[in-house]
Amino acid sequence: MLKKLKQTTLQSLKSVGVSTMVHNSRWRRGRLLILAYHGISVLDEHEWNYTQYMSAEVFRLRLQQLKDSRCAVLPLGEAIERLYKNDLPDRAVAITFDDGTADFYHQAFPLIKEFDVPVTLYLTTFYTHYQRPVFDLMVSYLLWKGREKTLDLTRLIKVDSQIGLRSFKAQDRARVAILEFAHRQKLSAEEKDALAEELAGNLKLDYDFLLEKRIMQNLAPAEVTELSAAGIDIQLHTHRHRTPKDRQLFLREIEDNRKSIECLTGQCATHFCYPSGAYDRTFLPWLKESEVVSATTCEPGFASMNADRLLLPRVLDNPALAPIEFESWLTGVSAALPRRRVPAHRVIG
Repeated sequence: MLKKLKQTTLQSLKSVGVSTMVHNSRWRRGRLLILAYHGISVLDEHEWNYTQYMSAEVFRLRLQQLKDSRCAVLPLGEAIERLYKNDLPDRAVAITFDDGTADFYHQAFPLIKEFDVPVTLYLTTFYTHYQRPVFDLMVSYLLWKGREKTLDLTRLIKVDSQIGLRSFKAQDRARVAILEFAHRQKLSAEEKDALAEELAGNLKLDYDFLLEKRIMQNLAPAEVTELSAAGIDIQLHTHRHRTPKDRQLFLREIEDNRKSIECLTGQCATHFCYPSGAYDRTFLPWLKESEVVSATTCEPGFASMNADRLLLPRVLDNPALAPIEFESWLTGVSAALPRRRVPAHRVIG
């Protein structure tokens, strides 16, 4: 009901010229819209988690809207530099992708080339070198895929429990039990992968097919190198997709991530994105120590000259946003409207 009311309001504002006025205003000219994306579905991932995935068809429509709205899509580094020089072009936008999921290469990259837009890819590098599914995400996805089944946890994780998986609440209960088991047992990456495969077998799901499609996997090293050579800007997202609150561990995450990216691309990465959008002001001096020049969150909004370079807002686009809602972010109208916060990640990978 509220969503429908919002769309009606936005349509009314557009029809009377308010959207155009804001779009061409000095206020909008002094602000940068940073768009955030994660995965572009190979199969049905957007049905499992719409906050992390959208279909290629929806992503194409977004790029077409950017073109039709005459937005100036800038490389992230240039956009941030010009923001703080008060030198942004009209309707400035930067496009970012988080994580570096394998689908980026076959699903997103062809559209990026077709529309000829610059894109920054924040890459978490552990799963780039370890070419297997991200365990936490794969467990969640498998439980959703097996939602018509009842899962017997007795043999899987030695818990005397059977869980019907029809509801998200039940799936989440099973997910937590499996992840806690893996944590307690201190399972290695290989052991986690074997557990995920066993889970798929229990749910009568074809795990080999999912591996073939590289579901919940990251880009391979050679793909990262190729993407970088083709103009994709590869930047920091930590090595293990985590931000420890211990200084030395935090600095190591940045160092390992940066070394890996430099090895794959020949470039020194200096822009950072907080994994899962989770940030703490404790991190800011550590990022400066690591010579990070910008950091983005998942707090929705526009970046202005007054924004902290290490706490830049981004709009997390997702298929639940109607075209008029997406357009209202491009124009700037949405910045003035109340909004419901959408979580950056339902599951932390």
